[in-house]
Amino acid sequence: MSILLGLWIPFIGTLLGSSMVFLMKDKMNLKVEKLLLGFASGVMIAASIWSLLIPAIDMANEQGMIAWLPATIGFLLGIGFLLLLDSITPHLHLDQKNPEGPKTKLKKVTMMVLAVTLHNIPEGMAVGVVFAGLLIGNTGITFAGALALAIGIAIQNFPEGAIVSMPLRSEGVSKRKAFFYGTLSGLVEPISAIFTVALTSIVVPLLPYLLSFAAGAMIYVVVEELIPESHMGKHSNIGTIGVALGFVLMMVLDVALG
Repeated sequence: MSILLGLWIPFIGTLLGSSMVFLMKDKMNLKVEKLLLGFASGVMIAASIWSLLIPAIDMANEQGMIAWLPATIGFLLGIGFLLLLDSITPHLHLDQKNPEGPKTKLKKVTMMVLAVTLHNIPEGMAVGVVFAGLLIGNTGITFAGALALAIGIAIQNFPEGAIVSMPLRSEGVSKRKAFFYGTLSGLVEPISAIFTVALTSIVVPLLPYLLSFAAGAMIYVVVEELIPESHMGKHSNIGTIGVALGFVLMMVLDVALG
């Protein structure tokens, strides 16, 4: 039961963040948006290192593998997977006019939601694979460490939920619909987490690869979308401050609880 609840913690962060549309003005302050985007980036970078890559390397070493090989393969496959999703899924990023992916007649709002949904897939996978390692046992993953990752992603999902729902509101979407779409974009996280748990529990040797895969997918989102968006236009240093704050917070959480 505790593991099942842990898989849903990140989604709660998105839910609470999306609810900010009821409390805030129609448009989010640009400086606040940059800070939150940077913060989310910092959390994801730290989580990728301490909660995913380092455990993957340690696990591979304990299994008698070449320690760095599964981490390298999994990381590159994670990057490639998100690159493929970006290429085949029509989506529109925040503050951009031209959609990416194949041409489509989908509405602008729908493509914005798809963009954020793509971001949330690797986060759900990351939580799922860590809790799967906990479930399997003898992997070096503790409940506290898995919980730290879930809480860290929930913390970064809070601003992400607000960043999704507020632009939808500025596009003329009602507050209720903006909240619904923001929440819907986060629903993919527990779904992908549960799927990953089911997959990982089948073959234990895959765990180092899957941990690294989730790390690669998360880093792709950070490098391709979050950091460029946080540094676009004026006040780019605010995004950098956000990265530092998010990184340190997630690092402390992982070390203190792990």
